[in-house]
Amino acid sequence: MTDIKIWMKDLTEKLQGAFGEKLEFVGLQGSYGRGEATESSDIDVVVIFRELVMGDLEKYKDLIGKMPYREKICGFVSGRGELINWDKADLFQFYHDTTPYFGSIDYLLPLVNRPDAKRAVLVGACNIYHMCVHNFLHEYDAQILRSLCKTSFFVMIAKHFYETGDFIKKKSDLIFLLSEEEQELLGSISIFDRTSPDKDLFRELSEKLLMWSGGLINAFGD
Repeated sequence: MTDIKIWMKDLTEKLQGAFGEKLEFVGLQGSYGRGEATESSDIDVVVIFRELVMGDLEKYKDLIGKMPYREKICGFVSGRGELINWDKADLFQFYHDTTPYFGSIDYLLPLVNRPDAKRAVLVGACNIYHMCVHNFLHEYDAQILRSLCKTSFFVMIAKHFYETGDFIKKKSDLIFLLSEEEQELLGSISIFDRTSPDKDLFRELSEKLLMWSGGLINAFGD
């Protein structure tokens, strides 16, 4: 992978040329935004327009189709109005996990607060719990389990923020601040990231996710 800062600079300049004043913000999320990317990481680009219509999506799709590593590009595209009115439980994480390259989304900060972080924990835990059960019973899909592992990390970030007021982006920084149970869970997830799960690992990780998310639901539910 090329230098992500150079790649993002190139993309931002192309977006500015294509959309002009209609372009409000360009940013980066995910592992590249946190400085923890690997060869398999997606490039999670954030693009916010003053107003988004279908023609803008068509133009954006054509533009990124000509970028290097097109197959890795994903992310979030929205109009400003829709973003401002987004579910605050998502908006909390969205703001703190986005590295800006053009423009600013600081106007989101007054819209999110500590209760939104609490709701982010509860909603995330509920989704993990439900999908963990469903996957084990009906799908038995390693990719679904991998996705749940990824989600669990973001829930841990939200939980730590709710408890301390500190938003910690990097897994390497967060792991030492977590409970023993969460450290063990992240350790198992790291093993899963490096290898295909056998039956025992699949069951072990499913059980850990189930117990951990269930505990959060009971602790953070009203």
